[in-house]
Amino acid sequence: MQNAAAARARFLADAVATASPAKLLTMLYDRLVLDLSRAERAQEAGDRAVANSQLQHAQDVVTELHSSLDTSGTWAGAAGLAGLYTFLASELVEANVTGDPARTASCRAIVEPLRDAWHAAAQQTATPSSAVPAQRAASSAPVGGLLSVSA
Repeated sequence: MQNAAAARARFLADAVATASPAKLLTMLYDRLVLDLSRAERAQEAGDRAVANSQLQHAQDVVTELHSSLDTSGTWAGAAGLAGLYTFLASELVEANVTGDPARTASCRAIVEPLRDAWHAAAQQTATPSSAVPAQRAASSAPVGGLLSVSA
């Protein structure tokens, strides 16, 4: 069992190390949606410990997305997206404190269309090294930890 976990961790580390910036971004969004789905189910089941873990991880992903946002003025929508990340971070804390699955679901409802849009944008990039507009490549060390299968 431990060998399987080590193999999964190695596979993920390799995937993160070789992923384009656009792929890293979509991987983070995919993981954020997964965290929110798991947290919502845990909240509905009354499992505060699992919900807490998933929501804290979701907060970490939102923090990474926010910190990798390029607000240098290249993309006019960056400020709006930064504001949305700030709102999501606050809502995730409140969803965790209150144990409210509806609040978690509303966060997921905001994130899912964004995830889909970033996936569409990533597919339109022609080369593996092309960056998706408005997001800088995050360093692979923090991203790899955020994408881990154990969290």
